Order: sequence, then C-alpha cells, then structure tokens
Amino acid sequence: MKWTLSQLQKYRSKDFPFDEMVNVDEIKTIDPTIIGASQMHITGRADIDSAKVTFHMKIKGHLILPCSRTLVDVNFPINVETTETFLLKDLDYETEEEVHRVKGEVIDLMPVIQEILLLEVPMQVFCDDHSEEGAPQSGKDWEVIQEQDKKEKIDPRLAGLAQFFDQNDPSSDS
Repeated sequence: MKWTLSQLQKYRSKDFPFDEMVNVDEIKTIDPTIIGASQMHITGRADIDSAKVTFHMKIKGHLILPCSRTLVDVNFPINVETTETFLLKDLDYETEEEVHRVKGEVIDLMPVIQEILLLEVPMQVFCDDHSEEGAPQSGKDWEVIQEQDKKEKIDPRLAGLAQFFDQNDPSSDS
C-alpha cells in the first residue's frame, strides 16, 4: 500500500477509494507474542489536497495469539476503523489527532497499519472453555465452578444447621 505523491495528486478533490488484501506476516517479528496473522482486508478512501492526505480506513482480519491460561492458539478478530493524516508540507497543523510526516516522495501505509494492529493486541486473550484443547475443567479432587453454581450449592456439613431454624421452638407453644 504505497503511493507516490504524484499518483495521489492526480486524485486531488476527487474520490480515491481503495480495497486491498494485505499480508502482515512481518508483524510477528515486531511482537513475538503474535503467532500468526491472516491477510488483512483494508478498505477505505483518501481525501487529497495540497497540504495533506487523509486516509479513512477499515481493517478486518484476525491475529493468532496464545491463550493466557493454556497457550492454545486463539483467533483474535480485528475490526478497526481509523483515520490517518499525512502532511505533505512542513506546516504547523493543529489537530487533536496524530499526524504523520511524509519523508521523500512516497506514502507507505504498511508501518501505520502494523502500528494499529499492535495497538489492538490485548494484554490477555482466553480461549473458549468448551474447546477440547482448552484448560481442563476438572481433575482429582477439584473442578471449575461458576459463581452462580457456588451460591445455589449448600455445604453438606451445614445442611443440618439449616433445618435447625425450620423446626418450631417447643418453649414458644405456650
């Protein structure tokens, strides 16, 4: 996803749509926790004027990350909408969004896309508990329980105590 400034200037004040499938396998070398990545589907448009180029992008795909509990591969979906602005001239551009300076005569979106994907990687990712490769749900003398199951279950050692308060007190019959 590279364009020269002269290619982009042809579309000044016109619609410049793009729709590409991009391979982002290099992201694995940047962040070793990323096991793999699908091809990212990048769609959007660019607004081009004499001072800046603004890309409105939507990035879809998935990253393969290790489960934080079991290290099983987890497909983590990516669906990001972003706006990236590239300044063509060294002007003081006042905005709350981050801007990128163009170095040379080429705008390359790949480093920006990689940065966006790296920001989307969560601190922890968990696999489905129902998968066969996931964490075991029980073992010898233990099992994983849900909080609602814990509330409904009465400890058998205290079951007799619950019946104690259900009995009528013989001294109150008089």
